[in-house]
Amino acid sequence: MIKVVVCGALGRMGGTVAKLINDASDLELVGGVDVRPGTVFSAEVVPSDQIDRLLAEKKPDVLVDFTVAAAAVENVKAAARHNVAPVVGTTGFTPKQREEMKRAVEASVPAVITSNFSVGVNIFWFLIREAAKKLGDYDIEVIEAHHRNKKDAPSGTAKTILEILDSEVGMRPKLYGREGMMERGKEIGVHVIRGGDIVGEHTVLFAGNYECIDLSHRAYDRSVFAMGALRAIRWVGGKKPCVYSMADVLNLHPK
Repeated sequence: MIKVVVCGALGRMGGTVAKLINDASDLELVGGVDVRPGTVFSAEVVPSDQIDRLLAEKKPDVLVDFTVAAAAVENVKAAARHNVAPVVGTTGFTPKQREEMKRAVEASVPAVITSNFSVGVNIFWFLIREAAKKLGDYDIEVIEAHHRNKKDAPSGTAKTILEILDSEVGMRPKLYGREGMMERGKEIGVHVIRGGDIVGEHTVLFAGNYECIDLSHRAYDRSVFAMGALRAIRWVGGKKPCVYSMADVLNLHPK
């Protein structure tokens, strides 16, 4: 039985993950962390300033984090102090925050840190990389859409897409939206939509003369991210201290 604590347990994503853990026969939800105390499926949820007490008492194997960047960094450091493997789906980290988490975990615990747990999105990233290898001379545009409450823009998934494109076609300027009179150059256009309850949509457009290729992924329910997080929870145990991605979990690295 894998014992799990969920950070952000009273939020939308955290609650979805907690439900799947509670329903799984091989996982045990032993506690949660959020901005206020409460319960989730009869497990105690403590304020973030009590995370060390919770981890010491419950001795979980894995800590799952769906919070905000600043909180996630502290939660990851707390997990490392207590030899608990972090599985992090929070987005919006700065390079400095990513380095903080890396330093915290690499000396003590394995961690899976990703901008998207969806199996489909990780296949999507793989396909984008393969397409970019062959279509580097095409115009490229990235479009993403999320619900009206998402704060970081572009999304973590879109930023990962841009990193993949940079690695395959070379560093190009990024143009975030367009307005006024301007000529199309070698830039990659990035377009962000926020509205309603859109779960998550991402498209990469490769446009050449006389043809276009669209690669798209659409998520219709948050459970798709939660199910991917459960795969990471089951995978991370026993791995050597290191920061892993969902590509490691799914064995998607290019051969």
